[in-house]
Amino acid sequence: HVQLVESGGGLGQAGASLRLSCSPSACAFVYSIVGWFRQAPGKEREFVASISVQGTYTAYADSVNGRFTISRDNAKNTVYLQMDSLKPEDTAIYYCAAGSNPSSSPENYYYWGQGTQVTVSS
Repeated sequence: HVQLVESGGGLGQAGASLRLSCSPSACAFVYSIVGWFRQAPGKEREFVASISVQGTYTAYADSVNGRFTISRDNAKNTVYLQMDSLKPEDTAIYYCAAGSNPSSSPENYYYWGQGTQVTVSS
């Protein structure tokens, strides 16, 4: 059973930056599409960003496009989500997930992390 582990969450003020990291607990996910999702209290889990196996192609939700950057270092077996110009509405639990096809739908990802809390104050 592969478990993804997120780190880097925390508390920040509006306009600040945070960087999230995601690594698998076992094996490598160098052959996987990796996506970031988030879920705010009382809301459904929503797509944030995804990255292709080689990092050539990325996709972003409109709400974060231009502020967040997804990247990966396959040598370190780690995917990152750089979050700049944070807004209070970015407050959520952030999850990374691995899948085999590029998608913004959570149903297309089969390995998930436990999530890391990001809280942005105004």
